[in-house]
Amino acid sequence: MTDPLRPTTWLHRLAVATCCAALLPITIGAIVTTMKWGMAFHDWPNSDGHGMFAYPWFGSAIDKFTEHGHRLAGITIGCFSIVLAACAWKTESRSWVRWLATAVLAGVILQGLLGGGRVLANDPRLALLHGQLAAVVLALMGTLALVTSQGWQHVAGQQPPTPTPRLKRLAWSLPAVLVTQSALGGWIRHLGGGLFEHVGFALVVFLLTAALMMCLLDEGTGWMKANAWILAGVLLLQLGLGAAAWVTRFGWPDSNYVAVQGAPLQIAFRTAHAVVGQLLLLASVTLAIRVLRLDWITRRELIANTTTHVAAEGGLA
Repeated sequence: MTDPLRPTTWLHRLAVATCCAALLPITIGAIVTTMKWGMAFHDWPNSDGHGMFAYPWFGSAIDKFTEHGHRLAGITIGCFSIVLAACAWKTESRSWVRWLATAVLAGVILQGLLGGGRVLANDPRLALLHGQLAAVVLALMGTLALVTSQGWQHVAGQQPPTPTPRLKRLAWSLPAVLVTQSALGGWIRHLGGGLFEHVGFALVVFLLTAALMMCLLDEGTGWMKANAWILAGVLLLQLGLGAAAWVTRFGWPDSNYVAVQGAPLQIAFRTAHAVVGQLLLLASVTLAIRVLRLDWITRRELIANTTTHVAAEGGLA
């Protein structure tokens, strides 16, 4: 007898693998931005007139080597996304999940076109959009991994409590706030402004996350709390990386440390801060989707119970 969960299990594993693979172009792209190597080539999709797979990659200068590696990593995640969408349409019975996988593929394609447009137009504003879309696509990949997991199916049989309006407001506000914070970070990295706005808005992110954590500790289920603790851990890491990026870039008063532009430690912290920021958005989106899932389950059960009660009363009458 065929296990009905098996196709979803394999699709879930592929979705998780796609999320992990997406970190490769994201990380290399963050390095390219940190080092300002985004215009190492002035053509696209070719690289200095060479085809994507014909370019003499290993003999190139470091800026061209890294940027071309970013392009190859983009092709890699494109292949993952094609396989993911194809498997979803073949094995997944829920039409909305199939379309979610298609949205992931469409996002990856649009992301590649934005990257190419940034080069051809030599426009840092397109680079900002390119970076922000990467975060959104990663969140879509994480959502697909969540909705194909066994936990998504099993929570329906656990009679979870209905999420309160306060919990729903906090859970859905955090991704919106993080998108804003990510855009402010992109403003710094690509356009050279918004530094103090980004630092100040970090306080909003921290307070909102703290309020959400306290709400979840009072009202949340274990399925939500696991995601919430990951979110809290990633936030603390991100705050630490942000502080380290500030110190290694601007120095620290009354200390012997002198910031050196382009120093390896500075590059590492600034790049890690950009990457972990995208992971933070991913964790917030999956938590919000979990809250939405529990709200839908409890509403469905309430409607079913009300219908049954009304039918029973009608039978008695």
